[in-house]
Amino acid sequence: MSITVTTWSLEQTSPDDLRPAAEPGPDIRIVRAEIPSPEFSRFLYSAVGGDIRWTDRLGLTYARWREILERPGVETWVAYERGTPAGYVELDPQPDGAVEIVYFGLIPAFRGRRIGGHLLSYGAARAWDLAERWPGREPTKRVWLHTCSLDGPHAMDNYLRRGFTLFHTEVTQEQEVPVPGPWPGAHL
Repeated sequence: MSITVTTWSLEQTSPDDLRPAAEPGPDIRIVRAEIPSPEFSRFLYSAVGGDIRWTDRLGLTYARWREILERPGVETWVAYERGTPAGYVELDPQPDGAVEIVYFGLIPAFRGRRIGGHLLSYGAARAWDLAERWPGREPTKRVWLHTCSLDGPHAMDNYLRRGFTLFHTEVTQEQEVPVPGPWPGAHL
């Protein structure tokens, strides 16, 4: 069985495009995971994307995860609420000063609590200043991402409110895949 999926690509072309969200409160911290850890990244990926059909990385080997995470400039920024991981943003530097926000989202129990706008703002700001942490990296000229009709109902609005603009839309038919998680009832 197949489903229709709309994918939207959005971008910022200047750091001035970023419209930061308000901080959600003193209990939220965002920290860079500086040591590449396939185990931790796979946990974040499956915990955030398990109920919205993130499956493209689930079949990757440990070695492939490590290879992705160890590429120069790849960064994972994790939001914590009182010490518990709430969500993350993964940045992937590309040629010509582009940085892709490859993955961004919250664990279901943390959605709807004003953490997502703050995490996206923080992640986009870190994409814009990525070259400052990676000597020899070309300064960022463009930050981009994609979202799709399978993502959360507030995803597109969050991107637009943070100053991202739409530059491409694509509609495809994709094979229906079982939702890998989270556990039944985990986000109730």
